[in-house]
Amino acid sequence: MSLDEKSVAAVASRFGNVPKDAPGAEFDERAVRRMQRGVKVRTWLPYYLMLAPGVLYFLVFHYYPIYLAKLAFEDFRIFGDNLWVGLKHFGVLFGSPVFYQVLANTLIISGMKILFVFPVPIVVALFINEVRNSNLRRFIQSAIYLPHFLSWVVIAGIFIAALSPSSGVVNEITGWFGLAPKGFMTDSGSIRWVVVFSEMWRSAGWDSLLYFAAIMAIDPQLYDAAEMDGANRWHKIWHVTLPGIAPTIATLFILNVGLFMNAGFDQIINLSNDAIRDQIDIIDTYVYRIGLQSGQFSLATAAGLFKGVIGMALIVAAHTISKRLTGKGVW
Repeated sequence: MSLDEKSVAAVASRFGNVPKDAPGAEFDERAVRRMQRGVKVRTWLPYYLMLAPGVLYFLVFHYYPIYLAKLAFEDFRIFGDNLWVGLKHFGVLFGSPVFYQVLANTLIISGMKILFVFPVPIVVALFINEVRNSNLRRFIQSAIYLPHFLSWVVIAGIFIAALSPSSGVVNEITGWFGLAPKGFMTDSGSIRWVVVFSEMWRSAGWDSLLYFAAIMAIDPQLYDAAEMDGANRWHKIWHVTLPGIAPTIATLFILNVGLFMNAGFDQIINLSNDAIRDQIDIIDTYVYRIGLQSGQFSLATAAGLFKGVIGMALIVAAHTISKRLTGKGVW
């Protein structure tokens, strides 16, 4: 007996078998519906409770801040109502040379990540797919997934130690070739590459999971047909595997473009120091500094709102272009 049948039977046993056209039949139908809803709520209540922390997180940290974005158009006051000032804070923001510096840093670092980091998980997934020994494949996957579970505090410590000019392993290796020690973490010409490589080391393995799953979903008969036509491994990759995961690549590229203005707050704040801050100071760290450290909440909100609007425009533009070129998009 199904759930609805049980509910109907329970109500029928309570009120009796009442014909639909009899007086009070409408009341009985309402009772059935109420009982059905109650049974469904009790059945799914444990799942609702498990879902509640995630919903609460998004409400507090993602949806409620949308309402508070109006602070960008107000003068914040601890006591009393905020004063509406229109675009005043945006004028201050766009009139500051510091803002243009952090905007340039954000665009440069995000552009480097898109150019050098985004393709790496695709290549990693392709090479993992070519490993025929299952034990070796699992070992490689476990090794390259591990950095994803490390916090940026730990990763920054690893890179600071490895790149130390006095005791770092990198400078010891370069010393074997007669090169002088170099302070990578304090060199303005190297720090952005440290940011890019550390992001690559942390995320390449984990991000390759999506591409590897897409590869596993490709029909094996396509590979068999390509082999019958005389295709070697490289031909199969180029003509079967890459076209098969093209929708996944397009979707993730659009999402990455949408996050273009997020150059990595946790990463930058842990890798930053006074010597190279002007090279990797991004909008997020700028907002943190003027908002939480300086108390200019309205100005910080204006900078954050500017970043959000640009990010939304980028993801819509990337979706539109991808839809026209490949027929695939986010929606």
